[in-house]
Amino acid sequence: MLILFNKPYGVLCQFTDHSNPPKRTLAEFVRAPDVYPAGRLDFDSEGLVVLTDDGALAHRLTDPRHKLGKTYVVQVEGTPDESSVARLRTGVVLNDGPTLPADAEILPREPEWLWPRDPPVRFRKTVPDAWIRLTIREGRNRQVRRMTAAVGLPTLRLIRVGVGEHVLGNLAPGETRVVG
Repeated sequence: MLILFNKPYGVLCQFTDHSNPPKRTLAEFVRAPDVYPAGRLDFDSEGLVVLTDDGALAHRLTDPRHKLGKTYVVQVEGTPDESSVARLRTGVVLNDGPTLPADAEILPREPEWLWPRDPPVRFRKTVPDAWIRLTIREGRNRQVRRMTAAVGLPTLRLIRVGVGEHVLGNLAPGETRVVG
């Protein structure tokens, strides 16, 4: 079984939580038995999570040796220029080593399909923000956030829109779609 899920902001990418007070989890949204996320998406990130009951498929989707692209739409603080985007394209050095080159482009505006976030991203009149699309082929902890920060563009909002051939499409936050 293969399920695509649009994870809302503020949901853990796991089925159980033992914190006090407890956080929202996948169990609130995904009712299929014996499926698990193939990879993770941070609590404060949104977008596509692929769930499966097929261990071999989960391995192909997550193992860095397969270099499967994961695509994100990222709202950043500041105004990206070709220099900062070029650094993302060639790879940046993080505290755990250099990243692989990424596909990166500046988006002309906020995507039209984007839903409002609850709670909203903080807005500051004196600090501009912009949107970029970034595709990475690794899966380090908070990698996209660390990469944008390394080029002087802290992440404000992070939405994963693709994992390999699987895309978010028109799934609303909290919705699932069985695709296999």
